[in-house]
Order: sequence, then structure tokens, then C-alpha cells
Amino acid sequence: MTENSLVIYKEKPALVKNYSEGKFTIALSDGSQIKVRDKDIELLHPGPLKDLNGIADYNIDHASIKEAWEYLTEEDSPVSVKDFCALAFNEYTPFTAYAAYSLLKDGLYFCGKIDAILPRSKDDVAADEIKRGDKQRETDERIKFLERLKLCYKKPEENKMLPDDTRFIQDAEALAFGKSAKSRTMKELGFSETPEDAHALLLKTGFWTNKINPHPARFGLSLSDSVIRPDEPPNEDRKDLCRLDAFAIDSPWSNDPDDAVSIEETENGNSILYVHIADPASSVTFDSPAEKEARDRGATLYLPEKITRMLADDFLPVYALGVSDKSPALTFKMTINENGAVTDTEIFPSIVKVTRLTYEEADKVINTKLSSLYKLSQKIFKRRELNGCVNIEFPDVYISAVNGEVKIQIAAEYQSSSLVRECMLAAGEGAGTWAASRGITFPYISQEVELQGKIINGLAGSMQLRKCMRPRVLSVKPGRHQGLGLDTYSQVTSPLRRYTDLLSHMQIRAFLRGENTLGADEVSARLGFSEAAAIASVQAERASNNYWIMVYLSDKKDSLWNAVALENKGSRWQVIIPSLALETQVALQKDAAPNDEIKLILKSVNIAKGEAVFLHA
Repeated sequence: MTENSLVIYKEKPALVKNYSEGKFTIALSDGSQIKVRDKDIELLHPGPLKDLNGIADYNIDHASIKEAWEYLTEEDSPVSVKDFCALAFNEYTPFTAYAAYSLLKDGLYFCGKIDAILPRSKDDVAADEIKRGDKQRETDERIKFLERLKLCYKKPEENKMLPDDTRFIQDAEALAFGKSAKSRTMKELGFSETPEDAHALLLKTGFWTNKINPHPARFGLSLSDSVIRPDEPPNEDRKDLCRLDAFAIDSPWSNDPDDAVSIEETENGNSILYVHIADPASSVTFDSPAEKEARDRGATLYLPEKITRMLADDFLPVYALGVSDKSPALTFKMTINENGAVTDTEIFPSIVKVTRLTYEEADKVINTKLSSLYKLSQKIFKRRELNGCVNIEFPDVYISAVNGEVKIQIAAEYQSSSLVRECMLAAGEGAGTWAASRGITFPYISQEVELQGKIINGLAGSMQLRKCMRPRVLSVKPGRHQGLGLDTYSQVTSPLRRYTDLLSHMQIRAFLRGENTLGADEVSARLGFSEAAAIASVQAERASNNYWIMVYLSDKKDSLWNAVALENKGSRWQVIIPSLALETQVALQKDAAPNDEIKLILKSVNIAKGEAVFLHA
């Protein structure tokens, strides 16, 4: 190798400039120079070659190349690059030498090395020609697909996409679902590779309709129902409480009732509150397949379009309260004194006869059948209020999306909903103190509140209070829940819906059977794992609710909406539309004040980004 010889370095062309101290200095195609050892380069042509400009531009006659291949196939012996160039190009120059190397790298007709080029077998060449033909057709079809897609994006009304185009759009779908961070299609179109932009493309080009909600998938959640069915309830002694009037009070759309309440009065002025809870832990045991499945899911996923349960759907009739004439339950029997405090708690398996009521139905008998329970709930609330509980009252809605048809109902306020809430909180307090007094490791929930400044009334005041709430803490150590005004609190009333409640029930059940309960490390590990899944479910539910609200609004441009001003944000105001339970920001007049009732006009909706733009009417 001499100065200006053409060599190959890391499969790229280079020129030899000089040799010194056992190393060659070579010039690369980008103009840079480096020093390399002789074993790092291969001589392609002795040169001299002035520079590398046009080195890859030699016009190869493919007919001549095929003739050379056929000739070498008959000869069946290797040839040097010099002899190959003489055969294929009738000349050996730096340009033909690099063309020969390119053919060798291409690998269709030839294999081997620079100094020993061999023809590939006819069968191998024929097979590769078929593959390359298929690949070229795929490339040509993709180019046409992108042309159609660009036109469709610019003019959706002229949609000329083909049914077979779905195979090319799958990478954009994966990005929109959050299953991939990249999309070849989005990149080739010059679009940002974000789930939102991919979603917008799919909607605009008609590959997706508004019926497809991508948010659960973005949080890694499955929409497939659990198929692991726990065992049937074991035969065991259960206290018969069918003498008590037990009421399961819930929303009309609820079909998994897992709590009911009863009451007895005592002669000394105390009340006995019974909170009957569904008892899946009688057959769901530690590390059973059903327990692991529930732990993985963290909670039942409630979406407007679908409910994906933590436990197998066909398991519900076994334990849901009031579905059968008599229901197995785990009963929390609490003595409540005149001040509304829980003074004693018993927990035991039971059989109950439950009457199911909607909140509306319950309100109609709040002063008759439910009078004692309602008065007791008021005492419990009064005690919590004296203990500094925080009452945040924001409007709520129920959203359903059946086959893409969205309906939004305002969740009415009922007296019976407060009755149920207070009884459930009492059960959480009673269960927590019961477990703590017996040394049972239990999932406790605590929360701090940092009140700042004067809290005003109305929805604006609820906004202030919400900002004062610190994140809740889930721990195996009891702690004050300042938001609820309780010194000890644990959630135990939804074991069919929340894994932490089911875990609490399994600990209670193990203790009642005289078996070993889980230790702190084991409970903490389960809580950490399941809480991550539960948080993902909550986030997916919120994002999905917002998504379906955007779909609901998408055909309502210029419609008017009643809203309430919450908080000034500089040039804009945070407002809430109660009928949608939707918060947004708008520009209001300078003299606007918190709790002002205002009217907004809807100007635009971006479903993919989950944004609706309102203006002050």
C-alpha cells in the first residue's frame, strides 16, 4: 500500500496518506484523517487516487454483472478483485474496484473476500431474488400508502385509504396506545412521535373512530376480565343475622354491592352499628392464583365503556350482598356512643338478608326505615367535624359510553349517600383499631392537611381546601387521617373492588381462623406492588372520563354552558362546569370574583389532546 491507495476501513472507502511508526495515516470520506494498523485496512486498489469524490457513483451494468456471475459459477473458483473487475467491467480502476466491493457487500451474486470473490449458488441467488422482489414491492406499496395518507390527512373528505393499509399503520397505533415510543409512519410524515399526535392522525384519516379509548393501554392496563375464579365459600359457622334489617345502598348503575348496614339500639343510649361486608377472603387466600391476580390489578377498573374486575366476574354472585336471598358476609359490629365515637369493635363471619336500595329509594325512607341509621351517621359526622375533618364538595357525574354513545348524568346529592359514607368510615376506623389492638399488621391510611389562609364558602372554597390536602400515605403503621378527622383509618369496605381492602380481610380472616397473619415486610411488599397498579387504574379512569367528555362535546361547538369561577390564575381563571364536572381555564372580566356564576361558549374540541376551549360568553 502506497500513498493514495484505495483501501477499505470498517466497510468504508479510505485513502492511504502515509506510513509512519508502524501505522498508516488514512483519509476518510468526511475529510478527517486517522492512524490505523495494517490489519485494520484492506487494499482495494493501489491507486493513485486523488480523492474519494464520486467513488460510489460508478454506473454498474447489471446485465454484465449477471454474465460475470454465471461465468464464475461454471468456473467455481475464487478470483481476486483485480480479475473480477477485468471480467465484469473490462477495467481495473479505483472506481470499478469499489463497485466490485459494493457488489460483494450487497451479497446477492457474490460472497467471500476482496482477494477471493466467489459466486453464490443459483438456488441461493434465486431465493434472495424472490425475497428482494417482495421487499421492493413492500417498499413501493409503502410509498403509495404514505402518499394516500398525506392526501387523506390534508383532505379527509377525499379519503382513498385501502383496507390493506391497516398493516402499515400499526406502528402509529402502537404509539397511540403507548405501547411503543417510536413510529416509522409518524417520522416519515414529519410528525412528532407522541401518542397524542398519533391518535390525531388515526382519527383524522379514519383508521380510528371516537369509540377507541387509548388511555387504559397507555397506563399498561388490561381490559380483559379476570378468568381466575376463587373457590366456593367454605362450610363454616356463620352468625345468623337475618333478623336484622340490612340495607345495601348504592348508585342505580352499581351491580357489585359489597357493603350493607344495620343498627340496633341499646338501653344505655349507645347504638350498635353493623357494617356487613362481602366476604371473598373466606376463599381467597394468601398467594392463591386469585389473590395474585387481584394484587396485579390493584383494583377494579371502572371505565365509562367497560368494567374490568379485579376478581372474576362470575364470582360476584357468590359474595355480592343482596344478589341472593341470603348472603355470606364479614360483619363489623361496632358500639357507637352518644358522641359518635367507636368504643368497641367485633368482627365475625355472618349470614345476612340484604335489601338493595338506590340512593333515591333510600332517601324516600330516610325518616322511616333508615331513621335510626341516619341519626347515627349524623353523630359520627359531627364527631369527625369536631376533630377537624375537611369537607370538599365538588360536583360529580356518571359517564357511560355504550358503543361510543356518550351519556353524562349529574350525580345528585342524597342524604343517604352521607349515611353510607359515615357508616363506612366508622367501619374503617373500627377495623384499624381492632387490628392494632391485636398486633395484626394492617394497611393504614393517613393524610396531613395544611390549611392556608381563610377558606371561603362554595366551590371556590372547596378548591382552596383541595390544595391544602397532602398526598395520602399507605402504611403498615397507624397514623392520623386529618382529612377525615380520624386518628386511625383503614379501608375495609370494598374487598370486591380494591386489593388493599381484600388484603385487610385476608389478615382478619387468618387471625379469626387462628392462622399466621402476614408480617410487616410481606404486607408492605404487597401494598407497594398493588398500589402502583391501583394508581394506574385511577389515572386511567380520570383520563378516560375526560376522553369521553371530549367525545361528548365534539359535536357541540358554540353551545352554552353554566360555570363557576374558582380561582384567579393571572390573566385567566380556573373554572368548573358542574354539569360535566369539568375544570378548565378561561379569560374573565377584571371584576370577576370566586364563586361567580358565568356562562361559557364552547369554541373547539381536540379529542386526541383531551382539550376543550371555552370562551366567556
